[in-house]
Amino acid sequence: MNKLLNIYFTAGYPDINATAQIVLDLQKSGVDMIEIGLPYSDPLADGPSIQASGQKALDNGMNTDLLFEQLTSIKDQIKIPVYLMGYYNQWYQYGLETFCNKCKEVGIEGLIMPDLPLGYFDEKHKNILQENDLKICFLITPDTAEDRIEEIGKCSTGFVYIVSNSSTTGKKEDISQHQIAYFERIKSYKFNSKKLIGFGIHDNQTFAKACEYADGAIIGSAFVNHIKEDYSFENIERFVSGVRSGVEV
Repeated sequence: MNKLLNIYFTAGYPDINATAQIVLDLQKSGVDMIEIGLPYSDPLADGPSIQASGQKALDNGMNTDLLFEQLTSIKDQIKIPVYLMGYYNQWYQYGLETFCNKCKEVGIEGLIMPDLPLGYFDEKHKNILQENDLKICFLITPDTAEDRIEEIGKCSTGFVYIVSNSSTTGKKEDISQHQIAYFERIKSYKFNSKKLIGFGIHDNQTFAKACEYADGAIIGSAFVNHIKEDYSFENIERFVSGVRSGVEV
């Protein structure tokens, strides 16, 4: 399938009890996969909108145990892949094996950890994920070396996360010719996993353009901003329809 739509949002945002309902409403709206961000006090890769949503979620009282509890309540209703995105220290502090066990219990498809070194994962943690049927996604940026790109393609068992620029998330700009040249270069690589483009994808135009060079795209900041005041099904469906077709329902 081409034109995969992956939507990111922060657990516990905008309300502490919103997470489970947002997952189900995104699924009902027709997205192909979901990323749930674990709120963190020092999010290196996140732009202002996601940083603010993370702080709000922490203020609301969101934590990893509560997220697992909320996902447990809907695990039998989830029919699409759900990934957790967070940082290595969160995983380490929780307990590597315990965290992976809980992910398997609640039906998580895989993990995205921007600060997890590829070599360290391969040496220390690959077996833990495999034992719990969890996939892993690594990131490629415009600065990633050619040999590193090949390695990331081999190690990513979920999807390969193509970062559209070297900045943080959330910049609402058209896709530049410089980015297109980068996308064309990555498109030439043959990976076993799907390629999804993220960072700066925010509407039908940028989504469609990203899908010309990859299997789909990831939208985070634009969705987080969209649900700030209203996370009803109708508003979520309106956003997804707008991204898919350019026409809001």
